[in-house]
Amino acid sequence: MEAYLLDFGNMLLRWLHVIAAIAWIGESIYFVMLDNGLRTPKAAEDRDKGVFGEMWAVHGGGFYHNQKYASAPAKLPEDLHWSFWKAYTTWLSGFGLFLLLYMSKPDFYLINHSSDWAWAANLAGWQANLVALAFLLGGWVVYNELCKRISPNMTRDGILSLAVAVMMIVVAYLSTHIFSGRAAFLLTGAVMATAMSANVFFWIIPGQRRMVKAMKAGETPDPLDGKRGKQRSVHNTYFTLPVVFLMLSNHYSFTYSHPNAWVIMVLFIFAGALIRQFFVLMHSGQIKPAYPVAGAALILLAVWVAMPVSSTPSADGEGVASAEDSRDTASATPQASDDVAAGGPHRRPAWRSTTRRRSSGRWSRSSRWWPAATCRWAT
Repeated sequence: MEAYLLDFGNMLLRWLHVIAAIAWIGESIYFVMLDNGLRTPKAAEDRDKGVFGEMWAVHGGGFYHNQKYASAPAKLPEDLHWSFWKAYTTWLSGFGLFLLLYMSKPDFYLINHSSDWAWAANLAGWQANLVALAFLLGGWVVYNELCKRISPNMTRDGILSLAVAVMMIVVAYLSTHIFSGRAAFLLTGAVMATAMSANVFFWIIPGQRRMVKAMKAGETPDPLDGKRGKQRSVHNTYFTLPVVFLMLSNHYSFTYSHPNAWVIMVLFIFAGALIRQFFVLMHSGQIKPAYPVAGAALILLAVWVAMPVSSTPSADGEGVASAEDSRDTASATPQASDDVAAGGPHRRPAWRSTTRRRSSGRWSRSSRWWPAATCRWAT
């Protein structure tokens, strides 16, 4: 009964996580489209009121007229709409799933026992949990400091974007060397998702509250609050597609179980950002096909990197296992019922597992992880 209730709770929590994420990402994408699709108001009275841009739209049988003010309107309504609970609910439900599924069994789901780094491979369960939490917190701290130090006044956002890209390369490399395959992809996505939610909690919403407070007091809002909120909101929109991929990747072992998993991860992160850039520009009337072409090229490169390698004999005549063989073993391993969010953990495929020579002359996978699993090995 206890296992049933835990599984049912897992399902409900995951359902909540997905619903909240759809709502948050959808709203974020809509407002980016709206912001980039604004046109100079045609009515002189609107321009006189300080309207910066407007958009007319038709949807669901009705017509909509959206307007954005350059600074603030003369008067605010009492029922002002705020957008933040979707972001908080998405992060809290996702972190709840991480606690329930990964941190409850760190030796099985978090620790990378085959890591080249001895300290990571020999972590105790509680140590792995602490490292995972520090990884999430450290990712936010580094990202936030980059924003504050490189482009505090939003004048060097291009350089900041490059710095954040380098940061994500480092995060991908570290995660795959410290944590097990699925956990590495999940935690890399969680670093980005944590930054997204923290942007809303620490910067976007507080800045908007200060602007509203200033207006109600008859003061002029600080324009930096609006600019900082826009900066972090733009970052969030570029994180969305990579985060969605990293959560879905748990279903596909050829991504997270590859020896160069961090390279595959980086290629998809950049591909997602490039494809998102195409749509961001498209909303402002700029059609730049080079961006989706570049994104597709990176995806094709990832396909090539992750492609199974045929079994070939080594120089000393001993067989070398193919990637496809490793995948066969992975598919033969039962998947745990408590998969996380977009496909959670099960016993990880052993791309990095050791092999040993049997007296029969055939290769066999080490039984460290799969005592009952067998795999075809070349001879």
